[in-house]
Amino acid sequence: MGQTITEKILANHAGIDKATPGENIWVDVDVLMTHDVCGPGTIGIFEREFGKDAKVFDNEKIVLVPDHYIFTKDELCHRNIDTLRAFAKKQNIKYFYEPGTDTYTGVCHVTLAQEGHNRPGEVLLGTDSHTCTSGAFGEFSSGIGNTDAGFVMGTGKALLKVPPTMRFVIDGEIGEGVMAKDVILRIIGEIGFDGATYRAMEFVGSGIDALSMEERMTICNMAIEAGGKNGIMNVDEKTREYVRARTDKPFQEFQSDADAEYYSELVIKGSDIVPCVAKPHSPGNYAPAADCSDVKLDRAYIGSCTGGKITDFIAGAKVLENNKVSIDTFIVPATVEVEQQLVTEKINGKSLRQIFEDAGCQPIAPPSCAACLGGPIDTFGRTHGEEVVVSTTNRNFVGRMGSKDSQVYLASPYTTAASAITGVITDPRKYV
Repeated sequence: MGQTITEKILANHAGIDKATPGENIWVDVDVLMTHDVCGPGTIGIFEREFGKDAKVFDNEKIVLVPDHYIFTKDELCHRNIDTLRAFAKKQNIKYFYEPGTDTYTGVCHVTLAQEGHNRPGEVLLGTDSHTCTSGAFGEFSSGIGNTDAGFVMGTGKALLKVPPTMRFVIDGEIGEGVMAKDVILRIIGEIGFDGATYRAMEFVGSGIDALSMEERMTICNMAIEAGGKNGIMNVDEKTREYVRARTDKPFQEFQSDADAEYYSELVIKGSDIVPCVAKPHSPGNYAPAADCSDVKLDRAYIGSCTGGKITDFIAGAKVLENNKVSIDTFIVPATVEVEQQLVTEKINGKSLRQIFEDAGCQPIAPPSCAACLGGPIDTFGRTHGEEVVVSTTNRNFVGRMGSKDSQVYLASPYTTAASAITGVITDPRKYV
């Protein structure tokens, strides 16, 4: 019996021939990422367990990305960044993307991709549940807690239970007006928000092959919203081209065997996937967008690691071109690179930034996680009171974007932009 790509990568990093689901194994970690929310806790555990003067396992394999609570006057948030800065200097960490300097990039999961930290065949762990984003590059990538991260920081190793793999086949390309966000919301709607708990979610099929790398990232990003341990895709030429353009470090490719054993398989025809939303207060609360036209909105939000990539803004701009928004609409690029692309990328000779401005969107915010995680009271775009929000973010739990009284509908950039025009949840296909 063959192995899945997840099993092969973990076996390789454990130095064993075969990794069996349910087996606990020690694996070597290629990259450890942490940010301003969990970084200080991880550092504290590392120094407590290994000593104040201990050295990290490899100063080039730890990536520090402040991104969550940075554009704020909150002193405690600033203290977190001070902790990362001091640790980076003390340990001579090569990759510290410091706010307020030329090294600052933006949201960690998009930063990892754009800065060449995502490479096929590797093991990448991070203190953020959406670290599974990197699985789009054919690597094992998963979120871990501060305690595990502190141990990895000191040893370069992690104890992992090999997850069984659920296979999701998208048969045929998705239609016009449909995006990767609609694909993953449909899948989560099918299996439930806990339907993949501690399992690998492997995404395959011609529908996946047709997607860009950024769209693939969107799907893997939300594997955790179904409880998945990791999301992952096999490597193809699109993967290689993206990675080689951003790093010259070597990598090893793994592919699932044709006779690999899967926990389950779900096949969905690409043509059957429609623009949709996840209603409050769960990413698994699926509904076609066309069925929610009675939902009146107060705000629209295009941003985050899930919906703040340049592909997402191109989609939003296609809808908003020559249209006006009827509700407060926030544009938050995930990274500095994306922020710059809002100027250089054009539709019919007009920059994306200009399209958003002409449509009446709020002033474009600096790159960060911003309101996706609520943040301090002065976080840009933070929801207040009983507002109803349509958002390209990844999670709509109670209080996720600020007020516990607000309601968040998750949607693609197409659907979010169309809904911003009408002021109600809207199927975007008439605008695309």
